[in-house]
Amino acid sequence: MLREDLPKIVTETLPGPKAQAVIDRREKAVPQAIRCGYPVVMDYAEGAMIQDVDGNKFLDWIGGVGVLNIGHCHPEVVEAVKDQADKYFHGMFNVVTHEGYVTLAEKLSSIAPVRGDHAKAYFTNSGAEADENAVKIAKAFTKRPNIIVFSGAFHGRTLLTMSMTSKKAYAVGMGPFPDGVYRARFPYYYRNPAGMPQEKACEYYMESIYDVFEQCAPADTIAAIVVEPLQGEGGFIPAPIEWIKAVRTLCDKYGILLVADEVQTGFCRTGRMFATEYWKEAGVEPDIIATAKSIAAGVPLSAIIARDEIMDAPAPGTIGGTFGGNALACAASLKTIEIMERDDLAGRSLEIGKKVMERYGAMKEKYECIGDVRGLGGMIGIEFVKEKESKEPDGALTSAVIKECAQNGLLVEGAGTYNNVIRFLAPLVMTDKQLEAGLNIFEAAVSKCTK
Repeated sequence: MLREDLPKIVTETLPGPKAQAVIDRREKAVPQAIRCGYPVVMDYAEGAMIQDVDGNKFLDWIGGVGVLNIGHCHPEVVEAVKDQADKYFHGMFNVVTHEGYVTLAEKLSSIAPVRGDHAKAYFTNSGAEADENAVKIAKAFTKRPNIIVFSGAFHGRTLLTMSMTSKKAYAVGMGPFPDGVYRARFPYYYRNPAGMPQEKACEYYMESIYDVFEQCAPADTIAAIVVEPLQGEGGFIPAPIEWIKAVRTLCDKYGILLVADEVQTGFCRTGRMFATEYWKEAGVEPDIIATAKSIAAGVPLSAIIARDEIMDAPAPGTIGGTFGGNALACAASLKTIEIMERDDLAGRSLEIGKKVMERYGAMKEKYECIGDVRGLGGMIGIEFVKEKESKEPDGALTSAVIKECAQNGLLVEGAGTYNNVIRFLAPLVMTDKQLEAGLNIFEAAVSKCTK
C-alpha cells in the first residue's frame, strides 16, 4: 500500500517520460508566473506519499504547503465528502442554511483560543481571504483605518494581503498598494543586530512598533496588529513568547486588536491544535484568528474566529461570499478535526518534531553550512549560510539541496527572506520508517551539495 511505502525512483531520469509530457503541456497552457521547479506529476497519493505518472514514489515533506497535516486522501475524509456529495454540493449561506456550516462554526468557536467568553466563526476559501476578512472585521469593530504587520510576513496575494506581505517578490508589478498598512520589525533573534545582548532583543523589536506610531500612524488610528505565531515564508521563525506578551500589553493599552494569522500554523502543525494555544498557556490570547490550509485536508476552506462583539461589528453584506463554507468543505473539515483530536495528531507533531530537531541539531554541529534550526512541534526550519560566523545567507546551496532531495524521492520546499531556509511541513501521519528515510535522504543531499 502506497501509504506505507518508502521513496523509490524507478525512471532513469526525473521527470520521467510521462511526467515530462504533462509538464510540457503545462508550459503551453499555464502562466509562467505559476512556477514549479519539481519533476513530479501526481498520479496517486496516500498519507505522506505521492506516486507519479511514471511510477516514481516521493515522500512529501511539503504537504501542499501545510495543507495536508492529516495526509493525502485520508479514507475517512474521503468517505465524509462522498456522503455529503450524495446530499448536495453547495448552498450559498446567505440564501440557505446548511447544518455542516453551523456545526463547524460551533466547533471552531469552542476550540479556538481567542479572547472572550463566547466566539463566532465564518468561512471563506483561502488563507488570503481569511487574513483580509480579519482586517475588515478589525476595522469595523475599532472604527480605525490602519494596521501594523511585520518584516518577513506573508499573508497572501490579494491586493491587500500583497501589501501586508513583506517580501515584494510576490508583488512585482502589482502596485500601487492600499494605504494604511505599516510595517514593524519581527523578532528574528538569529539575525539580531551585531553585539546586541539577548536580554535587550525584545525591547529592540518592540521599539519598532512605537516607531510606527511616531513616524507613520498614531496608535489611536491602528485597528489591528497582525502576527504569524510562527512565520512561514519569512523563514519558519517562531514569535518569542516574551514578545507576544509585550505586544498583547501594547494592544490592550491602545485599544488595538491582536490578530493571529494561523493559516499555516493551525490544525496540529505546531504540537497544538492552534499555535496560539501556546500564547494562551502563557496568559495571553489573540482577539481574532484567521486560519486555513489543513482545516479541511485539501478541500478549499478558511475560517475567521473571534468573540461575539467583534464578529457582530461589520455591517450586513460586508462579509461572506458565494463559496464560503461550501458543504463539501465543511464535511471534510468536521471529519478532519474529529480525526486530529481522536488520533492526537498534535501529540504526533511533537514526536516528529523532536526527532527532526535532534537530527537537524546533530547536522548543525557537523556542517558549517547550517546556521540555525528552529520551530514548534512539527513545523521546523533549517537555515543555510556560507559560514556560521558571518551568517551570510546561502540561497544557492539551499536550492541545490532541494533539487538533490527531489532527485532521490524527497520533496522539500524553501522559504525565508533570503531564500536560504528549508521548511519541514510533512504530513503528521507519516510513519517512523518514512521519517527516517526522509532524514537520510536529506542529510545525504546536504553532504553531497557541500562537497
